[in-house]
Amino acid sequence: MTTTGPDGRSVIVTGAGSGIGRAAALAFAAQGARVVVADLNPEGAAAVVAEIEAAGGTAVPVTGDLSEQAVVDRVTATAVERFGGVDVLVNNAGIMDRMSAVAEVSDAEWERVIRVNLTTPFLLARSVLPHMLAAGRGAIVNTASEASLRGSAAGAAYTASKHGVVGLTKSLAVMYRDQGIRTNAVAPGGTRTAITVDVEAGAHGPAALAPYMGNVGRAAEAEEQAAAIVFLASDAASNINGVILPVDNGWAAA
Repeated sequence: MTTTGPDGRSVIVTGAGSGIGRAAALAFAAQGARVVVADLNPEGAAAVVAEIEAAGGTAVPVTGDLSEQAVVDRVTATAVERFGGVDVLVNNAGIMDRMSAVAEVSDAEWERVIRVNLTTPFLLARSVLPHMLAAGRGAIVNTASEASLRGSAAGAAYTASKHGVVGLTKSLAVMYRDQGIRTNAVAPGGTRTAITVDVEAGAHGPAALAPYMGNVGRAAEAEEQAAAIVFLASDAASNINGVILPVDNGWAAA
């Protein structure tokens, strides 16, 4: 594979050290993209880069808290300096809440979930847009959630953050479509990853949500989510813009 391979594009994937992000980074690299593997966990990021390089691909890790502007700047600068620009941004990094109902949400839980899940994608999009605009092209794919489509799939903070991701996705799609930049989102349903939920015993939120969780169906593999992300970023989706794509085995249809 060369750096101008079947796609040769410069791709940033956040939360790429595990789960859906890892699967997406591997899938992009397998198609010839050069990947910035951005993650909070240095060991996870390094392992994914090693996996990509062992398969003959090109990747570089950037680690740090992506909710911090300095880390965002470093991610974008790395893509530009190492790979010549930013063709694709995958805003995948995110955290769960505690399934807390509004009356139970602490300031700390609310602010951290909103910061990581909504503000971070905004910061990264704002950071890469000048480079995409200069190139006259680009694709942004955000990871929303089944909780971006309904109020019964997570707690208040997570639900609000992912509904915000939908709004951000649609705003970007409209604002920059005439500049050659497309923005879409996947809305994963239940997916096999290492993410766990720290539920408070006896809390109202988890108890209130329990009756609604029966329609989840078969959990997806991370690779199934990654396939949808790679598609939305690809030329095969060249006229798809502003779409929120459920990848949930029909949960959203139930």
